[in-house]
Amino acid sequence: MTPFLWSRAESATDWAPLELNRRESSALQRLWRGFMTARSFVALVLLLLQAFVYALGQAPRPAAVVLTGGYLVITLVTARYAVFQPPIRRFGSAWVSTIGIDLLIFSALQLLQVGSINYTPLFALPVLMGAVLGIGKVGLGTTAVVAMLLLVHAGWYWLQDQADASARFVQAALTGTGLFVVSLLANELARRLTREEALAQSNRSAAQMHALVNDLVIEQLSEGVLVIDAKGQVHAANPAADEILGQGLAQLALPFALNAHPAWAPLAAIAHNTFVRRTSQARKIPIAQALGAPREVRVRTRLTRAEEHGIERLCVMFLQDLRELEARIRTEKLAAMGRMSAAVAHEIRNPLAAITQASALLGEDLVDPSHRRLTSMVQQNAQRLSRIVDDVLDVARARQQRTLPLGEQLVLDPTVRTLAEEWVRQTQRQGVLLMLEAGNSVVLFDVEHLRRILVNLLDNAARYAGAREGSIQVTTRQNATGRASLHVWSDGAPLEPAVQRHLFEPFFSSESRSSGLGLYLCRELCERHGAIIGYERRALPSGGPEGNEFAVTFLPGDGRLTQ
Repeated sequence: MTPFLWSRAESATDWAPLELNRRESSALQRLWRGFMTARSFVALVLLLLQAFVYALGQAPRPAAVVLTGGYLVITLVTARYAVFQPPIRRFGSAWVSTIGIDLLIFSALQLLQVGSINYTPLFALPVLMGAVLGIGKVGLGTTAVVAMLLLVHAGWYWLQDQADASARFVQAALTGTGLFVVSLLANELARRLTREEALAQSNRSAAQMHALVNDLVIEQLSEGVLVIDAKGQVHAANPAADEILGQGLAQLALPFALNAHPAWAPLAAIAHNTFVRRTSQARKIPIAQALGAPREVRVRTRLTRAEEHGIERLCVMFLQDLRELEARIRTEKLAAMGRMSAAVAHEIRNPLAAITQASALLGEDLVDPSHRRLTSMVQQNAQRLSRIVDDVLDVARARQQRTLPLGEQLVLDPTVRTLAEEWVRQTQRQGVLLMLEAGNSVVLFDVEHLRRILVNLLDNAARYAGAREGSIQVTTRQNATGRASLHVWSDGAPLEPAVQRHLFEPFFSSESRSSGLGLYLCRELCERHGAIIGYERRALPSGGPEGNEFAVTFLPGDGRLTQ
């Protein structure tokens, strides 16, 4: 069977509103399959009708049996193998192999009719196929062919029996008129069906796209989102809401009652007030947690629009953890403070150098011990201010230079030994123990930046460590994956949890005389070189008391991250 393929480039003036694409043609594809099934069913009924005539004692005509049997085979093959590309635009192969065959078979059966059997109603099938599956001219043309066939059939009987000719001509004319009406209505209904389905498919695709985007946005929101109806039933909740509310919200099957847990009763009351007052609500309330202290939450509600009848209004509740909000505000303030501090530090540097130099010159001419003590205090505090200025400027430079320059490689063990011994000589600190076990490990790091990190860590350790031998230990190691690490351990007292949470934040210090930038600068320099710095309270592998340990894990010399 020749596939039903033809060009779309032909004229389709009366089909212009239905310039079909894939969406628009799907309705006609389904109608085509329905017509193919109907043709096969009609063919089977016609063949059974011949058998029924034979059962009644009448001898069927062999030509009618052959026609109906062949018609059944043709319809089955067409339904199974034919490829249809709607609409039918002309009286070509697609029209001939379906509608044309039907007209031919039904006309032949009408001429060969046995007894009182009338096959005229069967012509409604090709008329409907032409009107529904074809453009307007195809539908009307098919109907015109059927009307002509009916008139020809009436004329055939007029030639045989002129006594009853007028009734047959009137019947043919009425039948043809009815078929024209059916063709016009069917064509218009098919066009409307195609338009409506195309519109519905387009709206459905748009709705699905919006739903996917909304789901993605809601899933990624840091704010918790609950969608609640007027009965207090929750229809949607994002992961942030589960994290904020806790109490196993994610395990509940939707929809569920918001007051299902006593801790959420205040939220249910806010949602109820939103529906009653028909206005948005905003409130800060504590939400009890399954573990730990209650969480302070900012709650805001909004009502959806209900402009059309039958659409239920919904309350969208936004939940914001005030701790995260405060942390974000604090981070922004710290960033602004850091920028301002860098600018101020840069302006302070020159006057501070002048003060230091002037006090040194003044101290050379003073003899009185009390006066010399005063100049010494000025010099010490000026040096302290100079160190703070250096810290602030180092932080600013580290944040501006995020890219690792090429070639910054060093052998870890000898470098750490040199830097640690320099620090010991300068500070005259006793009790520092070196255990360098990284072998010939080469790491990506700048020597001066490593010096800055090690000095900061050793200064912190010396501030809290005891005076015994081994109270401060500097260790290097290499793990099984080849990554080297530097550890600075001291036997100081445990850090308070509040201090641990802010260890690497800028301008945070447990001492009034510290700038609070040392550990923050260490973290910035480590991140610049792809290294990781962390803190842990632990005992030494060799045993003994617990202590505070800061560990820096480096990138290997080839720059490849290993797990």
